[in-house]
Amino acid sequence: MKPGRERDFERELLAFAQRSLVESGTRGVHLIYPSSSSGSNEYGILRTFVSESDRTAFYQSPLYCEWLTAIKPLVDGEPEYRQLHGLEAWFRNPPSDSPPLWKMAIATYLGVVPVIMFLALTLGRLLQNWNFVLNNIVFNAFVVALLTWVVMPLITMALHGWLNPKYENTII
Repeated sequence: MKPGRERDFERELLAFAQRSLVESGTRGVHLIYPSSSSGSNEYGILRTFVSESDRTAFYQSPLYCEWLTAIKPLVDGEPEYRQLHGLEAWFRNPPSDSPPLWKMAIATYLGVVPVIMFLALTLGRLLQNWNFVLNNIVFNAFVVALLTWVVMPLITMALHGWLNPKYENTII
C-alpha cells in the first residue's frame, strides 16, 4: 500500500467486494484490514468459490482485471495468492507466521468439544437406532460442517490475539 492512499484503496476494495458477490460461482468474501497500531499495510481478501473452475474464471474476469487496474496506482507490488483448504483456512497466516501446532490443537479442541456435545444431545438421539456405520457417517458430517462453516470462524476470531500475538490488533 502506498502511504497516504489507504482510504482510496479501502473505498475501491469495498466497492469491488460488493460488486464481486454477484459473479457466478462466488460463495462469499471476507475483508481483512490492518489495524493502525499493527504497523502493517497489508490487506487480506478471503474468497470462497463453488469450484476451482469458478475460482479460475473469477480471477480472469473483466471485473477482477478492472479492479487490478484501478488499484495499481494505490499499491506497491503485486497481489499474493494462496489457496487454503479445510480447517487450515481458519489459521490464515503464512506458514512461517502460523500459530504453533499446540495452539491450533487447543483452538480446534475448543471447537470440537461443544459441537460434539451439542450434536450428541440433539442429533445423536435421533440417530441412536440407526445402523452404527450410517449413524457415524451422518453424525460426523454434521460435526465437520459445523466446525468448518460456523464454529472455527468464531473460535479463531475470538482467539485471534492469542493465536497470533504478532497480529493482536488486526481486525478479522
